[in-house]
Amino acid sequence: MNAYRAPGRINLIGEHTDYNDGFVLPVAIDRYTTATATPRGDRRLRLSSGGQHNVIDLDLDALGAGPTGRWSDYVRGVAAVLERQGLQLRGADLAITSDVPSGVGLSSSAALEIAAGCALLDLAGHRIDLTQLALAAQQAEHEFAGTRCGIMDQFIACHGRDGHAMLLDTRTLAATWLPVPPSLAIVVCNTMTKHALASDGYNQRRADCEAGVRRLAVRLPRIRALRDVTFADLEANQDVLDDRVYRRCRHVVTENARTLSAADALRDGDLARFGVLMGASHASLRDDYNVSTPELDAMVEAAMMSPGTLGARMTGGGFGGCTVNLVHVDSVPAFTREVARHYDAATGRVPEIYACRPSRGAHMIGMTTCD
Repeated sequence: MNAYRAPGRINLIGEHTDYNDGFVLPVAIDRYTTATATPRGDRRLRLSSGGQHNVIDLDLDALGAGPTGRWSDYVRGVAAVLERQGLQLRGADLAITSDVPSGVGLSSSAALEIAAGCALLDLAGHRIDLTQLALAAQQAEHEFAGTRCGIMDQFIACHGRDGHAMLLDTRTLAATWLPVPPSLAIVVCNTMTKHALASDGYNQRRADCEAGVRRLAVRLPRIRALRDVTFADLEANQDVLDDRVYRRCRHVVTENARTLSAADALRDGDLARFGVLMGASHASLRDDYNVSTPELDAMVEAAMMSPGTLGARMTGGGFGGCTVNLVHVDSVPAFTREVARHYDAATGRVPEIYACRPSRGAHMIGMTTCD
């Protein structure tokens, strides 16, 4: 028997840039999904989550294809992709536990994929290559969950580092580690809302970005993705884009620039500048990418009225979920109290609020890393 865990994540800035070959600045958080694997004598995976009333049985020789809409798609997908890569797995009883909230933008799906992937690879006697696993999990999400996500969530779940944020170039997978000052708290505020069409909205925005690249490439043949487009390029060629596609592209182009500027600000200890960039990111996600909601906007407004706030914005794919807030550590209790009061007054909802610590990535319980 073995047990591996992988973290959720919060993205400080760099939203909807990863599937455009851009830059992101996530941290792994101290909330984890754990996969405990017990070997079987056959080629079956028996998945359980939340007790024996929620058990799913899979055949490693007949994993099928495409999404079913069940939580097991994430595990089934990872197993199928790994097997396709020649990494034969063995049957296992796989028990899943988690304190990563699902469906709120903290990447519970990637945490599940990576924890399960580590446990299954180790049980089968394979060396765990974390970057290979991250890429396999991303492919699994595309094929078996129906979400055409970028690599950020799976990569930070694998490679998170205690006390640090990661500036990730999603084209090259080059990562730069940036210490998060101990005087700074990363506070997650859950709006307690989810959007049923979030996956469809996500995929549509990716399609809009790809359409923008195709149209811009007629005049700018050097570009492969929006990562390669400057703001000057975009403005000079706006006439080839309809308004919706132009605004989607404008968000990605400006968000890449904001992410690099925010990384510089974090290196320099200029947290006030970092907070301003977070605010600009939220405005762009709201107005150009149209993935915010009234509840997310109300939560950001509540944070900016509360003590100790340096910056606030929505985080994750959008359409509901959470905001990320940078707060002076000493102000966290007052911040929590005031945000809850303002948000309840604005929406009639009681939020969940919790401070997170930048934490390590996937690892075997009792060991330092997954490798």
